Amino acid sequence: MTAKGAGRTLEVLATGPLTTIQDRGRHGLAALGVGTSGAADGGSHRLANRLLGNPEGAAVLEVTFGGLAVRARGGMFVAVTGADCPVTVDDRPVGRASVLWLPDGSTLRLGPPASGLRAYVGVRGGIDVAPVLGSRSTDTLAGLGPAVPRVGDRIPIGEAPVEEPRLDVAPVTVPTAGEILLRVVVGPREDWFTDASLTALLGSPYTVTSESDRVGMRLSGPGLERSREGELSSEGMVTGALQVPPSGQPTLFLADHPVTGGYPVIGVVLHADLDLAAQAQPGQHLRFVPARGGTHGS
Repeated sequence: MTAKGAGRTLEVLATGPLTTIQDRGRHGLAALGVGTSGAADGGSHRLANRLLGNPEGAAVLEVTFGGLAVRARGGMFVAVTGADCPVTVDDRPVGRASVLWLPDGSTLRLGPPASGLRAYVGVRGGIDVAPVLGSRSTDTLAGLGPAVPRVGDRIPIGEAPVEEPRLDVAPVTVPTAGEILLRVVVGPREDWFTDASLTALLGSPYTVTSESDRVGMRLSGPGLERSREGELSSEGMVTGALQVPPSGQPTLFLADHPVTGGYPVIGVVLHADLDLAAQAQPGQHLRFVPARGGTHGS
């Protein structure tokens, strides 16, 4: 990943557990077998761009559990949103959810978050990599989009927009480190499960396991027993689907989920609550509550 010409770049010094490039994703291509992908926490992605005066869909860096270090090659404005990470510029602590100036040659670092999982580093002008199928998002399941940044890469930055940012800082709360409530629409395959399973899903906490990534998070809790034998034919999947394999332990699908699946889906988390789910750390508890209206994921 190299710069085009002599423009501004971010030189990658460290990536942490996983850093990817994300925008709003690839919408409307599921019939072709192409997933949506995009920022797992869409609200934090949009906020970073709003702070910088970028178009809301501009590409940013999504940083999982901190550890990112980048050096500015050319001065630039940045904003860090999402997880409650300690942020420094040349080892000087700076604020999150605020507009920061990176002088040429300065180093931005993100430490491990106290709460939340994914932080978003936006740059005024956006990450200027080549789009694939209309998006600059990295799909970790399908391998579409820009390559995962590596140490030594120089990530190109686009031309800054004409309109100036209107805010210096956004008054946002940090992600909770406690139990997360997620609203669920039961179905479409609730008839594959016993009444006791539905009671357990909506009445007991589930723990996020370490087997979690951008594709989905495997949960640990009361087993969800089926009321019938056999398997489904593959059918379409959406972000937020709670798919239940034979083990009875559900998987909550996130941004890079497959477009089809053969295990029954007992419920779907509302689209409005997916940002909360995307910030859950391993070991954190989720509690599912019945939705009072709302829409599914995509």
